[in-house]
Amino acid sequence: MRPLLVLLLGATLVGCRHTSDADHDSSGADDPAEMRHQHDGDTPVASGAADGADALDVIETRVRYATVAGQVVEGVLVKPAGVAEPLPGVIVIHEWWGLNDNVVAMARKVAAEGYTALAVDLYDGASAETPDQAMNLMQSAMGHPANLLDNLRQAYGYLSDAQGASRVASLGWCFGGGWSLRTALALPTELSGAVVYYGQPVTDPAMLRTLQMPVLALFGGADTSIPADTVAAFERALDAAGVQNTVVTYPGAAHAFANPSGGRYDAEAATDAWARTTAFLADVLR
Repeated sequence: MRPLLVLLLGATLVGCRHTSDADHDSSGADDPAEMRHQHDGDTPVASGAADGADALDVIETRVRYATVAGQVVEGVLVKPAGVAEPLPGVIVIHEWWGLNDNVVAMARKVAAEGYTALAVDLYDGASAETPDQAMNLMQSAMGHPANLLDNLRQAYGYLSDAQGASRVASLGWCFGGGWSLRTALALPTELSGAVVYYGQPVTDPAMLRTLQMPVLALFGGADTSIPADTVAAFERALDAAGVQNTVVTYPGAAHAFANPSGGRYDAEAATDAWARTTAFLADVLR
């Protein structure tokens, strides 16, 4: 990772506040306290996003895919059953609750589409059962952005090298949505696509200009942590940077409307977003 990029990405993490048209490099989506507010009263129960995942004909394995700051990192690798040849890969990045069974269920759904899915762990093996625990885990992880980027770069390397994936995309929700975009910024010519579910936007065209892959970004119109002007600024910045993009806002949908975990699930918005996601992955990976 180039030192300048680490510095720039870190700068987007520390200024956790809502933005105006004059100041778009950070928002409440990267603020653990704001996320605590968005998830007040929520629990990491399975949402409708993961429905049917247990019945899919896939093979799920726990794997060691990285070593970060001297610590081995384990994730969950999922492949379609009965497929021997290398497949395109998808880095699946958990939302703020951590790598739990519900996120693994989404990795199963990704794999069932014909990909090798790697559900990564950015929380050192921990996951949350309450909003307060999730806030603390997110805050701790964001205190070491270089480690998170190293983790995700190694996830890419594991899929491309150890699994033989000729193309790799990233996909994440909430906290993971922001890191899906940052994975693309860290691997601007290596990734084939990035899917961002209501993650922290980057609204500086100069930062986005290096991206050589399409971006699909999905937001809730009622998400106060990423207000409409920030979403609009993100889309303008992608256009100004010459990045192929599709930015979709679902009116009335809250933050976390498609999370695999949590009680903010919006079936209509999430179903459309998943259809767009699978179509996007098919387009960029095949």
